[in-house]
Amino acid sequence: MEGPGADAASAVAPIAKWRSDFSRMFQYYLDRSTPHPLQRWIGTLAAALIYLLRVYCVQGFYIVTYGLGIYILNLLIGFLSPKIDPEFEALDGASLPTKGSDEFRPFIRRLPEFKFWYAITKAFCVAFLMTFFSIFDVPVFWPILLCYWIVLFVLTMKRQMMHMIKYRYIPFSFGKQYTGKRSAASTSGSPRD
Repeated sequence: MEGPGADAASAVAPIAKWRSDFSRMFQYYLDRSTPHPLQRWIGTLAAALIYLLRVYCVQGFYIVTYGLGIYILNLLIGFLSPKIDPEFEALDGASLPTKGSDEFRPFIRRLPEFKFWYAITKAFCVAFLMTFFSIFDVPVFWPILLCYWIVLFVLTMKRQMMHMIKYRYIPFSFGKQYTGKRSAASTSGSPRD
């Protein structure tokens, strides 16, 4: 004998299965996109352009755009910052090298590139969806928001650059760095000269 809860449980089961299947498929494609950063960022740029075109066409949603800009600025700070901040952490051997004689430690970001990309892409998608609801279209004088965001960006990046200079780290690597001396064979020229 089945109770009244059996109908509700049987109705939820297909939804839970669909949700599980969708989640698994989404994670599969997300994992497949991991080794292709250029294509991922091109897709995010396309999403950003679609969002900006939508905002331009409807001539509104400047508060949503301002919030999106602040969120992206926050993500950028996490992307450019080291995982272990030498300014706040006690010297327990996990700090960045500050002298040339210190041991080399690779730069580890507080926010890895993949999570940075994923968060920005998701933010543009959510902001795009918000442009379809008039409740988010608060009337504001957008040039003031733009000026405030630019000032905030400049001050934040100045502080970040000063931090990078003070603790001597560069958050980007451009391939393998060779610091050893060149061999005598490579400096003397080839035997065919």
